[in-house]
Amino acid sequence: MARAKRTKKRTSTGQSWPRRIWRWMWRGAVAFVTISLLWVLIYKFVPPPVTFTMIGNAIGGNGITKDWMSLDRMDPDMARAAIGGEDWNFCSHHGFDFKAIQQAMKENSDGGRIRGGSTISQQTAKNAFLWQGGGYFRKGLEAWFTVLIELIWGKERIMEVYLNVAETGIGTYGANAGAQRYFKHDASKLSATEAARIAAVLPLPKKREAISPAGFTRRHGNKIAGRIGVVQRSGLDRCLR
Repeated sequence: MARAKRTKKRTSTGQSWPRRIWRWMWRGAVAFVTISLLWVLIYKFVPPPVTFTMIGNAIGGNGITKDWMSLDRMDPDMARAAIGGEDWNFCSHHGFDFKAIQQAMKENSDGGRIRGGSTISQQTAKNAFLWQGGGYFRKGLEAWFTVLIELIWGKERIMEVYLNVAETGIGTYGANAGAQRYFKHDASKLSATEAARIAAVLPLPKKREAISPAGFTRRHGNKIAGRIGVVQRSGLDRCLR
């Protein structure tokens, strides 16, 4: 009889483990959703004080130079340069530009210059909440935060955060800090050429300089400068006006 009771007890306990695991997984999922929602909601009104990218670079020996500037104070050509250089469809997509992703995959498979298809929204989600680097897990989190900021922030806030936390040089973050570093004045007085040069630095800020750029950076900057007027005339920045 005692052996039967012990066997029954072990069986009952064994059957409870899947339920326990499921319960902890459910609690973890609820906690993650709740925390991420609150985090995104706070950043809708409060500038991100620091990011994982900033912390990682600081640990690596680089300082943190940043100077937040609201989007309405920043020269509008800076946002236009970002759209022209990074995300033509910023105002029309809902966080993901699937045509751009397909085009990037095609160009990469054809052996061209390796490029990504990430939108400004995706880059903002990564820069504000996550870390640099690839991997499916990080990309999954990026997609989740992209959906949240599109729903909660809206386009103006997304662009504002992007232009304030994106790395614009080694240890330098944001267009305003970049303008002061390269051109000795703040981002409210950027010329179209200066805005384009900062935008040209964004994809590879550790390898490119906005002062006297050469090679690809110079060509890309000139191309972006030419696109600024197109963005304005075509209303591709309409969601920011």
